[in-house]
Amino acid sequence: MRVALIRQKYNPFGGAERFVTKALDALSQDESIELSLITRRWKPSDSNRQAIVRVIECNPFSIGRTWRDWSFARAVRGVVAKERFDLVQSHERIDVCDIYRAGDGVHQVWLEHKGRASGFWGRLGDVINPYHRYVLAAEKRLFHSKRLKAVICNSRMVQQEIHTRFGLPLEKLPVIYSAVDTEKYNTDLISYREKIRQTYGIPQDALLTLFVGSGFSRKGVGPLINALKHLPDNVWCMIVGKDKQQKRFKTLAERLGVAHKVVFAGGQMDVRPFYGAADVFVLPTLYDAFPNAALEAFACGLPVITSPGSGAAEFVQNGFNGWVVDALDGDAIASKIKLLLDELLLEEMGRAAVGTVIHLKPEKMAVEMQQLYRQVLGLTP
Repeated sequence: MRVALIRQKYNPFGGAERFVTKALDALSQDESIELSLITRRWKPSDSNRQAIVRVIECNPFSIGRTWRDWSFARAVRGVVAKERFDLVQSHERIDVCDIYRAGDGVHQVWLEHKGRASGFWGRLGDVINPYHRYVLAAEKRLFHSKRLKAVICNSRMVQQEIHTRFGLPLEKLPVIYSAVDTEKYNTDLISYREKIRQTYGIPQDALLTLFVGSGFSRKGVGPLINALKHLPDNVWCMIVGKDKQQKRFKTLAERLGVAHKVVFAGGQMDVRPFYGAADVFVLPTLYDAFPNAALEAFACGLPVITSPGSGAAEFVQNGFNGWVVDALDGDAIASKIKLLLDELLLEEMGRAAVGTVIHLKPEKMAVEMQQLYRQVLGLTP
C-alpha cells in the first residue's frame, strides 16, 4: 500500500509535526505500507529517518503566507496527479486527499474565538485579510471534495464543529487521538526538578505553572500572566516556546509587576525536563483542536488547566485532574492555581492526571490509522 502524507513544513516545536513524526514511526512498523512525505522541507527524527521511503520536496518560490500556501497546494496537486498513490493523507487544507487530518480544527471557528479578544477593529481586519479568505475557501473546497473519504479528528470538539458547519456525517469523521509515549513522558521526569529550577532561578519550593507552545496570543500567555498578579509570590510561571511577539509579553509582565516570577525559556528541542520541573500545566487557549502538550503534561503527572476552546477539555474533570475555565478570565485561572497551593490536593490531582492518558498508546494510534486506511481502500468490511 503506497501512502503519501502531506505536511508543508517542519517546525521542531510544533504539535502537528510531532503527530506526523509519531505517525511515521508507527506506520513504518507495518511492512505492507510504503510511505512518502510531500513537503517543502522536513527534518526527520532519528527514529523515522529510514521509515520514509522518500521525501518529495515541493518548495516553489513564494512571498507572504497566502502565496506560500497557494503555491504549495498547486505544486502538491501536480505531484499527486503524476504519482499513483493508493492513499493520500493531508495535514494541510488541500483538496486532493482521501484522508484529511483536521489538526488545526475549523478556521471559521478559530476566527470567531479570536474575535472575542481582538475587538471590532481586529474582527474587521480578519474579514478583509486575504489570507483568512484564502484559508476559508480552501477549507470549504476540501470538505466538499468528492475525493475526501474521511477526516481524522483529534477531538470530539473538532468532530462536532465539522459535522455542524459542513454537514459531513459523523461516520466520516473518526476521532483518533494523538498518542503519548509514556516511556518518555512520565513522573520519573521529576528528577529534573532541582536542576531546571536552579538553572532558571526558580525557588525549589515555588508552585511552578508551566506553559508549552508557540502562538502566545492564541494559546493564552496574556491571561496567564494576568492571573499571576492575583497570586502570591511563591507562584511562578515558566513559558516554553518560541514566538515572535515574546517581547510584548515580557513587557506585559513588567507592567503588571510580575516579571520577577515569569521565566521565558524559549523554544526547546526537548521539553521533558520542563514538565519534570513543573507542578501544574496551564493552557488558557482561545482555540486549539487538541494540544499535544496537554497530553504530555497529564502523562507527567501535572494537573491541566485549559479552556472550553481546547479539545483537551474533554479529558479534564473539574477538581479531579484539572479545570476548564474561560480563556480570557485571568481571575478564574488564578483561583484554580491558588487551590493547588494545597499540597495534598496537588498530589491527588497529579495521580489522577497520569491515569487520564494511560490508554493513549502509540500502538493504539497505529492500529486505528491502519484500520482507517484499509476501510478507505475497501480492504475491510
